[in-house]
Amino acid sequence: MGTPKDLPQDIGSFIRDLRENAKISLRQLADKAGVSNPYLSQIERGLRKPSAEVLQQIASALRVSTPAMYLRAGLLDGEGQQGVLAAIAVDPDLTIAQKQSLSQIYETFRNENARHAPETTDTAEETK
Repeated sequence: MGTPKDLPQDIGSFIRDLRENAKISLRQLADKAGVSNPYLSQIERGLRKPSAEVLQQIASALRVSTPAMYLRAGLLDGEGQQGVLAAIAVDPDLTIAQKQSLSQIYETFRNENARHAPETTDTAEETK
């Protein structure tokens, strides 16, 4: 694949590079991945962040490994350990709607915790 410094800076550029190397059009990839052409275009331009499920569909359409796509998108760490979103996306016992709901709930909890994290640190320092 190349060294990390040779890789595109974001998942959209990475997907565009893979698509161009495969010599397929944006419309063809959108059809193969089951996503709309405008949505895929927004992903490639960095305007949208695709879900783990959409990344899985794009990886399949481009015939690249899903873990490689997740790693590039930051859903896996450098050692290949799956993140929660990646695990939800590949769980065969969940429906698409269930995967979307779980992913949204998880992200909501993480965002809420991140918003309150500085307050917790400040409070802990005040009690010392």
